Amino acid sequence: MALVDASDPTAAAFDPRAADEAIPRAYNFTADIIGRNIRAGRADKPAFIDPLGTWTYGQLADRVERFGRVLRSLGIRREERILLALTDTIDWPTAFLGAIKSGVVPVPVNTLMTEDDYRFMLADSRARVLVVSEVLFPKFANLLGSAPDLVQVVVSGSNARGYRRFEDLMTAAKPDPYLHTTPTMRDDMCFWLYTSGSTGKPKGAVHTHANLRLTADLYAANVLGLKETDVCYSVAKLFFAYGLGNALTFPMAVGATTVLMPDRPTPDLVSALLRQHPVTVFYAVPTFYAALLAHSFPLPRGQLKLRLAVSAGEALPPDVGRRFKERYGIDILDGIGSTEMLHIFLSNTPGNVKYGTTGKPVPGYDIRLVDDEGAVIKSKGEMGELQVRGPTSALMYWNNREKSRETFVGDWTRSGDKYIEDEEGYFVYCGRRDDMLKVGGIYVSPFEVEGALCTHPDVLEAAVVGWPDDEQLIKPKAFVVLKAAAKAADEMARALQDHCKEKLAPYKYPRWIEFRSELPKTATGKIQRFKLRAESRPA
Repeated sequence: MALVDASDPTAAAFDPRAADEAIPRAYNFTADIIGRNIRAGRADKPAFIDPLGTWTYGQLADRVERFGRVLRSLGIRREERILLALTDTIDWPTAFLGAIKSGVVPVPVNTLMTEDDYRFMLADSRARVLVVSEVLFPKFANLLGSAPDLVQVVVSGSNARGYRRFEDLMTAAKPDPYLHTTPTMRDDMCFWLYTSGSTGKPKGAVHTHANLRLTADLYAANVLGLKETDVCYSVAKLFFAYGLGNALTFPMAVGATTVLMPDRPTPDLVSALLRQHPVTVFYAVPTFYAALLAHSFPLPRGQLKLRLAVSAGEALPPDVGRRFKERYGIDILDGIGSTEMLHIFLSNTPGNVKYGTTGKPVPGYDIRLVDDEGAVIKSKGEMGELQVRGPTSALMYWNNREKSRETFVGDWTRSGDKYIEDEEGYFVYCGRRDDMLKVGGIYVSPFEVEGALCTHPDVLEAAVVGWPDDEQLIKPKAFVVLKAAAKAADEMARALQDHCKEKLAPYKYPRWIEFRSELPKTATGKIQRFKLRAESRPA
């Protein structure tokens, strides 16, 4: 059975209750996603555009087959793992989809991690092959001799550094006379994604073949309504769960085109990309939307072809959403997903955007809020930890029973996020479970204080954390990046505190304001509050 194609106006209405059962027991995601595009006559249609050129669905199908042949020639067997440390070029979907079609388990990893992180991931995953971009090779150079299970290194780029060169192997791998797909099941281990590991070691979330398809069926088809004519670009890279859906699973589900950029996304580079390509669906994180709006050379509205703008990764400040709508004429669809659930399960939808909320449950997912004692909250307006139930949940964290039990509670997955459900059924983000502040016995959402700060015309970004006062009582402290750094002074700090007192209940205002030139962030632009909190503890 094919994936739901939202570009087909004759397609039957999608029944989320039947989504899980609609996938046959014998199922391989790559065979499905590649085959459906070839059968639909899209062999000559662009699938991906990267700095090297345009790659059609037919060319992608050929590359996927060739990479599967490469893995078999290297002796890699079904269910063995390969680590992918690749920038966003055509080699990324080639290796990812080629491995899956051969029953091999790809493990894409964050390209901005440390050498110690990579050492852990190579050992934890027991990867047999490392496929690494030439620009990232130096981070692995000291690890290759000590990785216990690694037998092959393949380098994507012009210089293989003495190892196997990706494109040489691809050229030598003549496609099989038949299309080879290793028999796999819908519930087979398909790929892993490591969590960011903000505390402790990264955790490998194990996902199935069915999970990839279900994110397209449940979120992309129903919420976004992607079309074959769409051109997509995601600021979040392919190795993130968010970026994987945005730039691969979703566009390929309908035969759309994706623009890939291997470089770190900056407002300058992304602005140039949006001018060069007719992008219709744009995905980013709130911090990037704010940076784009503050860019000294804003994109002219008339040059853009955007029809959808999507946000996830952290809660979207209402002011950012409203200013983007005023400038470009479209709403930002804010939602929340997770590595554990693979993509967005709670979202605003086109025509039903309520800024200041993360929207309503995506059809096919159930949401509940749980209090500190574990009881399910029945009343609207009461804060609790958000838990989600749906068919795209990871099987487990690899080799980590304790954390698996802590996160995956029966059918439910703990998000670690605090929320309130309002009277209209929209969910309002209040912060991470470990980011929440209790001031005078009352919960304070750092996001609410940050939102108030960001409404001040001089503020570019803000992060609020709990900070001990002289009596070791926790109070809010704000770290602020100003649009004009020269304005950083005590007078500005007092002005921002007064501004918060006008916007919020008095006990919520930041007791201290520290000006910074930048805030610590993840590779996707999410502010790392835990790093700021750590500064309050003695070294």
